[in-house]
Amino acid sequence: MNRSKRKSPLPRVAPAPARKPASTAPGESPYGNREQSWLAFNRRVLDQARHPANPLLERVKFLAIVSSNLDEFFEIRVAGIMQQADSETAVTSIDGLSPREQLRRIYRTVRALVADQSACWHGDLAPRLAEQSVVFRTAPQLDDTERAWLSAYFEAQVLPVLTPLAVDQAHPFPQLANKTLNLLVAVDPPDPAVPEKLMVIVPVPRSLPRIVEIAPHENGPRRFIFLSEIMKLCAARLTPGYTVAGVHAFRVTRNSDLYIDDEEVENLLKKIEEELRNLRRGEAVRLEIEEGVDEALFTALCSHLGLSPANAFRLPSPLNLGRLFSLYEQLDRPDLKFPPFVPAESAAVRAHPVIFDAIRERDLLLHHPYDSFAPVVEFIEQSARDPHVLAIKQTLYRTSGDSPVVSALIEASMAGKQVTALVELMARFDEANNIKWARELEEAGVHVVYGFVGQKTHCKACLVVRREGSELCRYAHLGTGNYNPKTARLYTDLSLFTARPELTAEVAELFNSLTGLGRAPDFQHLLVAPFNLHPRIQELIAAETAHARAGRPARIVAKMNKLVDPETIDSLYAASAAGVQIDLIVRATCCLIPGKKGLSENIRLRSLVGRFLEHARIFYFENGGAPQVFCGSADWMPRNFFRRVECVFPIYDPELRKTLITEVLATELRDNVDARELRADGTEAPPARPAGQEPFSAHKYFMAAAGVRTATLATTLKAAAPAS
Repeated sequence: MNRSKRKSPLPRVAPAPARKPASTAPGESPYGNREQSWLAFNRRVLDQARHPANPLLERVKFLAIVSSNLDEFFEIRVAGIMQQADSETAVTSIDGLSPREQLRRIYRTVRALVADQSACWHGDLAPRLAEQSVVFRTAPQLDDTERAWLSAYFEAQVLPVLTPLAVDQAHPFPQLANKTLNLLVAVDPPDPAVPEKLMVIVPVPRSLPRIVEIAPHENGPRRFIFLSEIMKLCAARLTPGYTVAGVHAFRVTRNSDLYIDDEEVENLLKKIEEELRNLRRGEAVRLEIEEGVDEALFTALCSHLGLSPANAFRLPSPLNLGRLFSLYEQLDRPDLKFPPFVPAESAAVRAHPVIFDAIRERDLLLHHPYDSFAPVVEFIEQSARDPHVLAIKQTLYRTSGDSPVVSALIEASMAGKQVTALVELMARFDEANNIKWARELEEAGVHVVYGFVGQKTHCKACLVVRREGSELCRYAHLGTGNYNPKTARLYTDLSLFTARPELTAEVAELFNSLTGLGRAPDFQHLLVAPFNLHPRIQELIAAETAHARAGRPARIVAKMNKLVDPETIDSLYAASAAGVQIDLIVRATCCLIPGKKGLSENIRLRSLVGRFLEHARIFYFENGGAPQVFCGSADWMPRNFFRRVECVFPIYDPELRKTLITEVLATELRDNVDARELRADGTEAPPARPAGQEPFSAHKYFMAAAGVRTATLATTLKAAAPAS
């Protein structure tokens, strides 16, 4: 493909400057720190790993998620703050901290977090796995038989792909890829008069498994060992003739944020491909190394990487507990995992073989993963095969590797339908996948439009145009999550199917704005960033403020992933001061301070981290007794309001609106198991449970309700079946 970059037709809107609420004391910030708030979220994930009520392998998986989250945090957030610190920029955080002060606090918090993570593995999870006949060995713990087996394994499977690299005056320090396993081998010099140890770096290819099962065909407990332990055991084979004085695994985290110059790049796809290659050589931002390393070699390693020792973490083995994801997959132990959960089928979709008939009858709302994602895929697949469908328009931000959605779009194009796919090439960490899909789609004749430089297309929308008699009818799917059947089993999201002309016409306008040259679409129903989303949210909050002052019913319940935008926070503070009762359910980062006298007495803030990843965004405004409910793809952050294309949609069907208010939101506000309430002083705790109150898990409640729907549907279908 040789598509030139298209200038964004969307307006560049600058966020309003933060306003300091009048009730804030001099020198006191009304906002919480973004990075510390996110780290508190990751500690809540660690709490799930430490929670004894969770199945053992699920706890191991939560522990792995903590590591994966921290990797991304350093690659993106810490990397950006380090760049600010290096450039001596005057930019401060939302709470007024300099880049250097933020880094100091981040490293202090992360050191405590990774220490607790390591203690969880060594002191809790590994011993409990051993009780379940899943044993992890270290090199010193091996018996002679195990050593012999691992020696043979190393010789046959590991050694042939290794390349030891000496570091001295004749050998420059190697370029080490981001987040790969490496070994620092300290070698005694051949001349005893030379005191300095020699350094050998051994990069470990990603192709080698990081967790190896010892003698897997033998009976008895299953024994595992980390690859780094095997290499320590056999390191002498990498430096024949020299004495190995020490072996320590280490890994380097690099800046992984893509930099695309809006003015210079001429071909977006090729530029992103080039930047993806450059990411492997990004600036180092973190060093993780096993404790006990020789001080001189440690200092030399930091120097070669351009890092201060303050940016390094000396940790007990093993490094990168994220590798425990593979253990979860390797072990077929249903007794140590969550019981399988089967999502409920949609009764409305099941009752209509042609999904358009169900949507035409009334709006449909699905709550994933409790409701099956299959109708979303079916909607697109039926559109591809239906001879009455003329056109399909689709956004793709993230999707699965074997995406049925992409396959259906290709099938539709091959069948002669007009298919347009807006593929966001800069979906972080999915850039390579999306480039692949873009090429395949375009080769099949799909009109592919790439995300615009400077504005990611993050909205989740599909529009289908179908001929019905003499009319052309539009059908739309609008969601809070990606078109990814795999993550739809793990993330909580919402899907709305609608044929309402007022909504589908604006979805069509949204697509036309993205693919054409429209700069000022007039959205009356949809809230679309960067056009009207931010001002409409402020208007909705202000309306609740006015209702409260007039003595009318006023309440806000907002559920999202992140809340960072200063102007929106100030609007919520003003609403609280007017008496609006506000409940916020924010999974991760939140810079609003709840329950603070003179600022936010009427605001309650909670986070929910459990079996499924909370991902849906729902916004409820009581509106003086005529409730309004919106769902969509946008968090309340400057990037979502001003630097992304987002779509937040109203729920007009009264029954669906009632379901979201009384079932979804109310249920999550009842949770006293996985929820944590955040306080004005920055601490958090499980919700208080009065004496006699039973534990209540929102996730378990939703799963049980899905089971009831499944049973009810089965009974209905059985009753409707003709007698044999």
